[in-house]
Amino acid sequence: MTIFTTMKLDILAIGAHPDDVELSCSGTLINEINRGKKVGVVDLTQGELGSRGTIETRYNEAAKASIIMGIHLRENLKMSDGFFMNDESHQLKLIAVIRKYQPEIILANAIEDRHPDHGRAALLIKTACFLSGLVKIKTVDENGNEQNKWRPKYVFNYIQDKYIEPDFVIDISTSFEKRMDAIKAYSTQFYSEENKNVGVETYISTPEFFDSIIARAGLMGKKIGVPFGEGFTSEKPLSMKNLRALTEI
Repeated sequence: MTIFTTMKLDILAIGAHPDDVELSCSGTLINEINRGKKVGVVDLTQGELGSRGTIETRYNEAAKASIIMGIHLRENLKMSDGFFMNDESHQLKLIAVIRKYQPEIILANAIEDRHPDHGRAALLIKTACFLSGLVKIKTVDENGNEQNKWRPKYVFNYIQDKYIEPDFVIDISTSFEKRMDAIKAYSTQFYSEENKNVGVETYISTPEFFDSIIARAGLMGKKIGVPFGEGFTSEKPLSMKNLRALTEI
């Protein structure tokens, strides 16, 4: 199910597949929602090449996870899982979404990862964010009205399966339990006692993979002296008005 609206967003998290966002930056999204920020998620594909589950179950699971996180909107661009490209047609499709929601910050797939879709999605998102700010690139909304140019202030890449040293880490200790509930909403994909004998076993359906999710959050948290964290990379240096910002919560 698609949650559809034209609300302006503070943060837009984009994932190549349903569950990318939950696995990698959902704690951060929950934090920001609790601070009153408007947050949305866009899935590029329907995850149709996944060995477990179906398109229908992935939509149902994404809707459940969205409710748990409390996000304000979610939509799926139905690009081809495994085969989408960083080309003009895909860029324009994503540019139209960026201009529709006008996010200040975009959270994107890891710059490189075990799954080739992730790094390719990161490059597609980076390219679309830049092109979205060019006035001579024309896109229209659902009603055929020409959209205004828009470029987010920041694009941050979350960290996925492959370890990448983060440029900064967000404390997700208070949102960790809800984050794990959002991940568990994808019951066809990840290990649980109820589904351990359902479908073919995959890399992500083992108990070891689920344990690694918790361990990664603990590792990131340790870097900043808190129980759990989520790490991000950034090509653009982060700016602060003064050093006091480092100690403000």
